[in-house]
Amino acid sequence: MSGFDENIVREYFELNGFFVRQLRKYQVQSRKKRFDEEIDMLVYNPKASNEKNVDKINRSSSFQLFANDIGRVHQAVVVVKAWHSSKFTPAILRSGTKFFDFLKKDVLKKASDSFNFNEMDESDCTSAIQKILIIPSLPSNEPHRSESISLLKEQGIDGIISFATILEGIINSIQMNNSYQKSDLLQLIRILKIYDMIKEPQMTFFD
Repeated sequence: MSGFDENIVREYFELNGFFVRQLRKYQVQSRKKRFDEEIDMLVYNPKASNEKNVDKINRSSSFQLFANDIGRVHQAVVVVKAWHSSKFTPAILRSGTKFFDFLKKDVLKKASDSFNFNEMDESDCTSAIQKILIIPSLPSNEPHRSESISLLKEQGIDGIISFATILEGIINSIQMNNSYQKSDLLQLIRILKIYDMIKEPQMTFFD
């Protein structure tokens, strides 16, 4: 199912004007992932502010990114953790799992090489790439929520986007009078809207 979840995330970024590059088209099952295989996709937004304003953008945006924040992202490494049936907790972040392997310098350097950064010095490439994590949600109760955010920031994560935000963004973008034949996901949402299977009151579910 991880490929399906990645496709949902990809559609979200593309609907918001990003160029998206997935570094691999295969699933790793019979062995441990290499560090570079932990990255699910690279995203690049040509409409965002230039790299000189990246630090200012990071400071002005909240750690959890919403629809109004996504347009400020210029370029990012994106990792999808689609644990829809599991709770995201500080204990998971402290566990022995290789949760943050994609943040290793050699992995980020390889990611930066996948884009052509003409306007930046090579030494600044990895620092200019934001690291975004896609998760079901942050814990809703304190102190677990603040603790999770602190742990993620300490490891070098620049922001998270919840699947609820992504699904809400996709649904709001779909117009019933448009045909989305090139995307099974978008076309399915359009059909559900046409037959009133997705109605405006249901959108409160995502709040």
